Amino acid sequence: MKKLLLFAFASLIFASCGQQKPTKTIADLKAGIKGETTASAKYAAFAEKARLEGKDTVAKLFEAASKAESIHAANHTKALESLGEKMDDFKPEFQVKSTAENLQAAIDGESYEVNTMYPQFLADAKAEKVEKAEKSFNWAYETEKKHLAFYTKALAAVQAHKENTLPFNYAVCPVCGNTYDEATIPANCDFCGTSKDKFIKI
Repeated sequence: MKKLLLFAFASLIFASCGQQKPTKTIADLKAGIKGETTASAKYAAFAEKARLEGKDTVAKLFEAASKAESIHAANHTKALESLGEKMDDFKPEFQVKSTAENLQAAIDGESYEVNTMYPQFLADAKAEKVEKAEKSFNWAYETEKKHLAFYTKALAAVQAHKENTLPFNYAVCPVCGNTYDEATIPANCDFCGTSKDKFIKI
């Protein structure tokens, strides 16, 4: 009986040791949720400001990006909850300025995500073998690269007073947040394979 108890105790210790929580990935997911949720709210506010300034094409871009960021936040949340964790309460904080300044703020934010944040998150998730987080981070990372290009082009157009040369319609994949302008919509999402029939039209 004593041997049986010792074996059971040893098995319990071994199981608990083998189930260490991926602390870095959990922290990254929480930071990602906060960042993407804030970006979604911020871009929605930027869209409203652009519309007030008569820059409707820029407003549409901000609206599309806002939707994409909300999808990223939702995906990160699912990955976090699959690890038995919950997101802490927080309130998005940001400033709304002129549309040109808002575009520059968006460029700065996307640049940080593309060059620093998501590469580190992906490395952590891969090292800790959290596939759901790695997939969610990768979808966001690839989308943010597209957003960065969109915002850079939009800022140049605003500075040249040529906002009318920008796309007016966008489509967002509801699964991964991938964002397309109206001229580049494929039959299926390049990142997750979702049919364009399911895309969210902005």
